[in-house]
Amino acid sequence: MIMLYFSGTGNSRYIANLFSEKFDAKCYSIEEEMNFSKIIEESDTIGFCYPIYGSCVPRIMREFVDKNIEKLKNKKLIIFCTQAMFSGDGARALMDIFPKGYVEVIYAEHFNMPNNICNSSLFSIKNGEGIKKYIISAEKKMDKVCKDIKEGIIKKRGFSSFSHFIGKSQSSFWPNVEEKNKSSVKVYEDCVKCGVCVKSCPMKNLILDEEGIKQNNNCMLCYRCVNVCPKMAITVLFNKKPKIQYKGIKLEK
Repeated sequence: MIMLYFSGTGNSRYIANLFSEKFDAKCYSIEEEMNFSKIIEESDTIGFCYPIYGSCVPRIMREFVDKNIEKLKNKKLIIFCTQAMFSGDGARALMDIFPKGYVEVIYAEHFNMPNNICNSSLFSIKNGEGIKKYIISAEKKMDKVCKDIKEGIIKKRGFSSFSHFIGKSQSSFWPNVEEKNKSSVKVYEDCVKCGVCVKSCPMKNLILDEEGIKQNNNCMLCYRCVNVCPKMAITVLFNKKPKIQYKGIKLEK
């Protein structure tokens, strides 16, 4: 068994690693330079963990699955979706990529995690003590998940008709939002051209030259650059400069 994840600002990385530690499974970020085709081929059960964006799977994960779809045929899947509030069918959304009956889902679960949208007054940012309740809740839920899987209990969070209906209320709008904001990055005058955003961007959307930061029309709104910039000088989606950043959950060594 392996766990494959994408994490914009650390929430999904935390959940993926938490599962891997408790289940003694190898864990890989899909951003790593690895022979994933071989790794998937050699594993009978594949775990996927990702944040949900408007009840849709992040584009980088969709593209990863598309690239490796032949090796995923007839595999058993475990799917974890991290969300700020609710997604409806966030875990089920991954199945839209596969033909019917192509894979077998043996477990799917949603994990509520801290918000990372730091440039909107609609969403509050919490760090330190403020995120402890999420960690406690996630660990408790993960203990139950691992127990269920070991006992052969199948659970598919988000796969009901009602969950799909709730998810559709968001996912029907998100593709348009995603497309319109591929070049939504805005850089402010206090940018010091350190290049942290360029190095951290999972989509290689940002370039640093003599004039400053340029973009490649490839943003997927993961909010990593907004939350790692040391000067809080970059923003996406909402053209509003952040006053606070989400620092994520630190993994224990």
